[in-house]
Amino acid sequence: MADLPDIQWFPGHMTKTRRMIQADIKLVDAVAEIVDARIPESSRNPIIDELAAGKPRILLLNKCDYADDQITALWACHYKQQGIKTVVCDCRSGKNVKAFIPTAHAALSDVLARRKAKGFVGSALRIMVVGIPNVGKSSFINRLSKSSKTKTADRPGVTRGKQWVVLDRDIELLDTPGILWPKFEDKDVALKLAFTGAVKDDVYDVYEVASLLTEFLDKNYPLPFRQRYKVDAGEKIDLTVIAQKRGMLVQGGEPDLMRAAAVVLDEFRSGKLGKFSLERPIESV
Repeated sequence: MADLPDIQWFPGHMTKTRRMIQADIKLVDAVAEIVDARIPESSRNPIIDELAAGKPRILLLNKCDYADDQITALWACHYKQQGIKTVVCDCRSGKNVKAFIPTAHAALSDVLARRKAKGFVGSALRIMVVGIPNVGKSSFINRLSKSSKTKTADRPGVTRGKQWVVLDRDIELLDTPGILWPKFEDKDVALKLAFTGAVKDDVYDVYEVASLLTEFLDKNYPLPFRQRYKVDAGEKIDLTVIAQKRGMLVQGGEPDLMRAAAVVLDEFRSGKLGKFSLERPIESV
């Protein structure tokens, strides 16, 4: 995609979150990083590598029910080859979320062995849950704890303070607010974050971003994407056509382009368009 928009979003509370993570990292045994399975690499915050240096890492490819299954499998293989304990899951449906606990025990087997050798039996493993906004951290914790101890919403920036959640006597989770990095140097990464809702809609041109998403999906997933909006192969598809097909018109019969843009973004983010991935491991291209 040429001439990508310059998208930036780093509200003040994220600086506070960074300091909080930095202060609390010493309290935990490991870090569980949740990423969006549709954009696994773009949704990994480089700040986390710095803040969590030296801590065992567990990577959760969340929202797998919204992503291309074949590409998600490639990503899981990619990270496992790097020695990263990886779980493919969907926190909203609960798919494979239970795999986290045995994966955490495996990732922390050395810690458990040292504790046993010292006679510290029954001491809970403490794991910090981190990730960018709107990636599903609270949904993940709620699924594991079988409750609603943390707030969830389909918009970035809902969790604002740290929260300890006791799963059982073996594991305690420290929930943290979503955090981005101060400046997106790569415009393609920023655009993917906007596509998936990690960046607030009011900091960019929604029409422009939705148009670029329409272009990408038609190029990479034309059949399911066109079927959703009842646009035949060979027929032009853009926000104007989508608005007309859906009957989204303003006074005078003109297509309501902003409404069409909002619908395309919402239906992509919620998985209604289909199971689409926006990136794949470089070695698999």
